[in-house]
Amino acid sequence: MIGLGPMGQAMTRTLLTAGHPVTVWNRTAGRADGVVADGATRAATPGEAVEASDLVILSLTDYRAMYDALDGATSSLAGRTLVNLSSDTPDRTREAAAWAAGHGADFLTGGVMVPAPMVGTEAAHVYYSGRGEVLERHLAALTPLGTPKHLGEDPGLAQMMYQAQLAVFLTTLSGLMHATAMLGTAGMKAGEALPVLLSFADSIGDILRAGEDAPGAALDAGEHPGDLSTVTMMGATSDHIVETSTSLGLDLTLPLAVQSHYGRAIDNGHGSDNWTRIIDSIRAPR
Repeated sequence: MIGLGPMGQAMTRTLLTAGHPVTVWNRTAGRADGVVADGATRAATPGEAVEASDLVILSLTDYRAMYDALDGATSSLAGRTLVNLSSDTPDRTREAAAWAAGHGADFLTGGVMVPAPMVGTEAAHVYYSGRGEVLERHLAALTPLGTPKHLGEDPGLAQMMYQAQLAVFLTTLSGLMHATAMLGTAGMKAGEALPVLLSFADSIGDILRAGEDAPGAALDAGEHPGDLSTVTMMGATSDHIVETSTSLGLDLTLPLAVQSHYGRAIDNGHGSDNWTRIIDSIRAPR
């Protein structure tokens, strides 16, 4: 295991609990103290860590950190499997897979879709992409981290899914903080506001599923029936949010971005379509 932030430490402990010997390395050596006390073996260098196993898991800030760690250990990579669970772009992930192959190593991209405290629990799942036989070869070691879900051969696929889910997650977090700030101007404490807002956030999936038997099917068919909600209706709501936020002196970055989606759809003559029509201006031009 290379990289011992909260996620790397959680994965190391999960692997140890499952009975797998784990050798660890981290740039800041002191971060290894806790997992070494729990039974992991400390490596003095990244090369020493790589040579300890044919399976090398990386949990780092980004892919640049992988090169920084492994550039001095490339002679030891041949015949090993690198499983990079770090966040970056799909293109950089594909470049990393080619880099690994150039050094004779197999490569899997992974995206762990739970926070560190949930690693190894029944709720944990990990998206992987890369050659399926490579994942099969290491299932016994990787499954304890979370249920593996193989998306396909393209190394960028798992990274794409990871970033897509984080796009939902991060914008939701920003929305929650904007709403909390809005209510705060009326004297409502976060301790009062957040439970209500989180309950509503929990219900959004059910609301969307209630409007379509197979979510996404109409979108795939290019259909945007406006019988339940329209771009014009949702756009008016976004206008009200911008006006309210302006009057309260709040930052307008998020509400203006949302407003722009509906405004462009209306400008393009789609006001009577379902709110899903906003995807047109989000998609790259074809």
